[in-house]
Amino acid sequence: MSQIVLVILAIIPSIILHEVAHGWVADFFGDHTARRAGRLSLNPAKHVDLFGTILMPLLLIAANLPAFGYAKPVPVNTRNLRKPRNQSVYVSLAGPATNIILSAVAWGACRWILHSNPCSSSQLLNFFAYLGIVNISLAALNLLPIPPLDGSALIERLVPSKHLGTYFRLRGQMLPFVVIGFVAIVYITKWSPFQPLVNEWLRLAGFEQYCAP
Repeated sequence: MSQIVLVILAIIPSIILHEVAHGWVADFFGDHTARRAGRLSLNPAKHVDLFGTILMPLLLIAANLPAFGYAKPVPVNTRNLRKPRNQSVYVSLAGPATNIILSAVAWGACRWILHSNPCSSSQLLNFFAYLGIVNISLAALNLLPIPPLDGSALIERLVPSKHLGTYFRLRGQMLPFVVIGFVAIVYITKWSPFQPLVNEWLRLAGFEQYCAP
């Protein structure tokens, strides 16, 4: 139970900061839609989706699968950006970039804890390990060039400007279905697409170096 709590504590801030980052960057470039909707807040209540943020991660953990989740997408109106075609790409990639930064912070924390106390099994170390794994996995998933994932930003760069509003509305509506479909494929095939990346993150964080058998 304590491990499940740690995973949930790692997932919730990770996906919330992912979404808020989209809104922050959009706000910086002139689109204040998220600000007016109160979605630039770090208050979890503003962003939690009952299924995507809580139930889905719990179901994945119960099925012994990698835990993923999503928060309510932050509203962005690309027509309000000062340079919509280019800045919309930055808005999309802000989420995965935030996850990469969080993963790097968790990596540094794990390195420091393991260096200070080799083979530590503290809950703090476990939390940072989960935080790193969750964020490196979220970044990898969202960088896939599949709408509505953030990596599709390069594809949407080719969408005519007059259709961008429709494209973004459809992209937001598709998110739960794409994530659920991805998880279903992983569950049915037992395919762990990000496991090599996770293993490399753990190695670089020092788990093998300090705790080799």
